[in-house]
Amino acid sequence: MLDPDLLLKVDTSKLPRHIALVMDGNGRWAQHRHLPRNAGHRAGVTAVDAVVTTARELGVPCLTLYALSTENWSRPRREIGVLMQILRLYLRREVKRMVRENIRFNTIGRLEDLPEAVQTLVQQTVAETKDNDGMIFTLALSYGSRLEIVDAVKHIARAVRSGTLSLEDITPTTLGRFLYTAGLPDPDLLIRTGGEVRLSNFLLWQASYTELYFTEVLWPDFRGNDLLRAIIEFQQRERRFGLTHEQLLRR
Repeated sequence: MLDPDLLLKVDTSKLPRHIALVMDGNGRWAQHRHLPRNAGHRAGVTAVDAVVTTARELGVPCLTLYALSTENWSRPRREIGVLMQILRLYLRREVKRMVRENIRFNTIGRLEDLPEAVQTLVQQTVAETKDNDGMIFTLALSYGSRLEIVDAVKHIARAVRSGTLSLEDITPTTLGRFLYTAGLPDPDLLIRTGGEVRLSNFLLWQASYTELYFTEVLWPDFRGNDLLRAIIEFQQRERRFGLTHEQLLRR
């Protein structure tokens, strides 16, 4: 349940357009309880539900969760299997809710790396929610920001070679159109749970002017009130984008 005192501190006219979230701490949450790591992954689904619900109710336009990195494939096969099982169960359970609550499901990353059955389910969920015009809920699956940038550069190189793009026309905006996140605004706020203070190859290009928020709360314990605290701190920061405070006052 959301704390009414925290809700009063949130200025709904100044919400982040896009919140990105690194869901960290599942393994440590389980370890602290003398449980297997996979118990932490399963418990993390409750946190996903809480964050999606809170973001949608507040009116946040875009929410992106870092669900599986390209580096995560090197984890034990059994753990990867459990993660894929959790993803399948989640999508099967939540697609009706997304349709009902006007949430558009989206993914970024190398989806071809996922098992075929998971790819099919992801594509079906995207298709079933494509006409929704509410919050865009994105899962980053088999995602790595460095590979994303490499893929974008390759697409640009092909376009230059084919003559559909000239070298002079290549700008930061041009590169952005070739990223997995094309069509999404850059994140205004990036939250990482679990106490670690790094980006872990997540949205490196897009986060150049993103406000970063790190919390000690382990992901399975993260709830709507924790999201409210992050948004409240975000709204207290002055975002200058290279300008001075005085220049901002004159705008």
